[in-house]
Amino acid sequence: MAARRLSRRPVAESPPYSLVGRTLAQLEPAEGTITLTTWRTSGAERHGLRPGQARHAVALCAAVLATAGLAACSSSSSSSTSAAAAASAGSQGSVVVADLAPFSGPDAALGPTYLVSCDGTTAAINNAGGVLGHKFTCKGVDTRGDPADAVPATTQMFATTPNLGLVIGCTSDEAASVVPIINGHKMVAFCMTGQSEFDSVHFPYFYRLVPPDLEESYAMVAIAQQLGYHKIALAFGNDIGSQTFIQPAVSAISKAGMTLAANETLDLNASSFRTEADKIVTAHPDVIFTEALGPTDATFLSEVKQLNGGKMIPVIGTSADISPDWYKSVAAAVGASTLATSFHADNLVTETNLAALAMVEAKSTEPSVYAPYIEKIGDGTPGAVVVYSFAQGLAALKAGKAIRYEGPGGPTSFDSFHDSTGIFQIDAYNTTGAVQVTGNITATQLRALS
Repeated sequence: MAARRLSRRPVAESPPYSLVGRTLAQLEPAEGTITLTTWRTSGAERHGLRPGQARHAVALCAAVLATAGLAACSSSSSSSTSAAAAASAGSQGSVVVADLAPFSGPDAALGPTYLVSCDGTTAAINNAGGVLGHKFTCKGVDTRGDPADAVPATTQMFATTPNLGLVIGCTSDEAASVVPIINGHKMVAFCMTGQSEFDSVHFPYFYRLVPPDLEESYAMVAIAQQLGYHKIALAFGNDIGSQTFIQPAVSAISKAGMTLAANETLDLNASSFRTEADKIVTAHPDVIFTEALGPTDATFLSEVKQLNGGKMIPVIGTSADISPDWYKSVAAAVGASTLATSFHADNLVTETNLAALAMVEAKSTEPSVYAPYIEKIGDGTPGAVVVYSFAQGLAALKAGKAIRYEGPGGPTSFDSFHDSTGIFQIDAYNTTGAVQVTGNITATQLRALS
């Protein structure tokens, strides 16, 4: 059976240590916002977009930059001091896109992943003449994957980047701590966090096209159902992002009438996981649900295979496990052919042109002006013409037609918190590491597990 991956964007209940409150006490949230209370925990705690999600991250960040990124700068009155400075600088000023993410620490792979995407996308924007006379440039801001470091890094970012136009990244490692700061500066941010805290708190300048971890957990269970698995073992990293999958997965497993055979936490700083692997092998699960960053999954899964007599127990991963780096390390550890026949993962398909079309219809790149059009174009209005690309949408808008944009991920459905989770796509790795789309998980299937 070919390895499959499924797109995700669930919202899971975060563990009690998911956010960092003591740093938020130093903030002055913008009017109308709600402060999220969090605290630090020891060990590797990260999450927003897992490195395994590198492939998905690149696609999503490229989408954000190619669309929302343009919204960060404006020649009209700006929604932020930094954007105003960039606008007043005229054609001589470059608009900076800040990649606010871990460049060091346990989740160090995340920042560079987004930055590569940023560089490629801004190069394309600049080659097309820039935006309103401005060229775009990218800047990495290291949060170290720790809220205690992320808060001063974010403050420093605003203090030293007068021409800041957009923030990307802001993963689950630091989102709860930095989003109130970003929102207070009236800066647009497209964040790569699946934390459920953002499902019910409204930040006017916060946008998310990735699903909450809760739904991704449901998607993993839905895959297991499709494949006929009944006994499930969990093996997630001890970082914040990975841990948010556990409780919703346990709940969905129970609701689906499945059995939780084992639940092991993997220390991202450890060099061996034979104890955890042995417990799981001894439990004889049909499948292992996992997400562990860096080299952890490669080491863990190789030990599972060794302890299981050289036979791999099937694995279902999160969308973070769909990335070249993850594939390379795990394929080397367990074998490419083994991975191709025993691995599945969920992944979310996201839109890339929505914000750009919203700008066109709004006739402005000002966030406060074009933002309402994102929902209008994505969700559509009665009589709207359905378009499937930026070019089609642009032509229809020029012809005076109302449009509804539907990209590869299908139609959007934004809620009042600027979330649109899209649909989950089932993909497959072949023996060369290429990802192939094999199907979808519907909203109805996810709701049945919620």
